[in-house]
Amino acid sequence: MAETERENIREFTLEGLDTAARKGKHGGRPPVITDDMLHTGLRRRAGGESVEQIQPDLIIPTGKRKGHPPSVASIYRALAEHAKRERTPKPSRPRTPTSPPYRPAKSPGPAARAPRRRSR
Repeated sequence: MAETERENIREFTLEGLDTAARKGKHGGRPPVITDDMLHTGLRRRAGGESVEQIQPDLIIPTGKRKGHPPSVASIYRALAEHAKRERTPKPSRPRTPTSPPYRPAKSPGPAARAPRRRSR
């Protein structure tokens, strides 16, 4: 009986998450570093300032720590995530429902390769 109840709770939870996702709502904790804070940090880092010098000037706009500066670790994390996003290649053009799926070129199999020479 408890197992059935647990399955029902799980189903309802997944349905609720799916409904929220379709509405554009996503759960989770809001980010501490906003886009404005990130761009300020990036600009000042490019100017040669350290994260420790930038940190006191950034203020968290909402949440429990509203009005306080974010931690140095949060700033480093946001800068690293931004750098990672910048490194990932962007698609050349958006896929449309009518465009064919991407299929990488097939590499020649072992039979198509030239035989190895034995070293003496």
